[in-house]
Amino acid sequence: MSRAAVVANPARQPDRGKFQGTVRAAMSRHGWEEPLWLETTEADPGGGVAAAAVAARVDLVLASGGDGTVTACAGAVAGSGIPLAVLPSGTGNLLARNLRLPIDLDRALAVALTGTDRQLDVGCANGLPFLVMAGVGFDARALSGSRPLKPRLGWAAYYVAALAHLRDQPMQVSLQVDGLPPSRRLASAVVIGNVGALPGGVALLPDARPDDGLLDVVLLTAHGLASWMAVGAQLLLRRRAGVRVARMTFRELRIDLDREQPWQLDGESMGGTRELLITVAPGTLLLRGPGAGTM
Repeated sequence: MSRAAVVANPARQPDRGKFQGTVRAAMSRHGWEEPLWLETTEADPGGGVAAAAVAARVDLVLASGGDGTVTACAGAVAGSGIPLAVLPSGTGNLLARNLRLPIDLDRALAVALTGTDRQLDVGCANGLPFLVMAGVGFDARALSGSRPLKPRLGWAAYYVAALAHLRDQPMQVSLQVDGLPPSRRLASAVVIGNVGALPGGVALLPDARPDDGLLDVVLLTAHGLASWMAVGAQLLLRRRAGVRVARMTFRELRIDLDREQPWQLDGESMGGTRELLITVAPGTLLLRGPGAGTM
């Protein structure tokens, strides 16, 4: 019989007993053994316990939590040959939504236990893995400000918090793409994506694919309500380029900033930085997705 490890964020499980009962029932129904139960902590958001699951040579790791939990588990599982499945229970669940994985627990378990595996790229920013997006500047400030609003507003809290930063001054950015000579420009935000859609389905990086061996980057430049409205219109119309929106793809990107800026990684605030080095590891993560009949 196959055995899985369940890595769960207890903060996302208001009824732990009900959650574990649902998982046990699904595994029994599909002929799996009792899983290895592991929980994240403040000190270990998932990487350490997922590494323990890999060392135990389980057949599958299930990550139950938000994008931060999933990313932490992915960093430990990538390259091991053990697939990762997602049981979404966060606010944004951007990876699941971009890949059209089920959000409902019963359907997510069906995919985890009977689906098929696909190879996904894993991004790395300043030595830390990410699956969804990394960003510096405006988006990281909005993300930080959204935290107290999330319990009431869900993913919409990000856009509400962004209103407080519409008049923030753009930053001077130097970009070096794949070893080419660096270029300098003004930008309010630099966002790097392995997938392309923001909460609410806004296509920030419409060409991003998580299995093409590349990462996508977009630079947004605005100052004040009118120019941000122009940026929003360009994003909603899915225009590839314009005065305020610039996009490109890369395998390695170095970003140098004129002053320290906040940055974020898959929805987690990472503090401040003046430089980012972003690379991609193509196809190193096996992600369990829907197979025929699992949806």
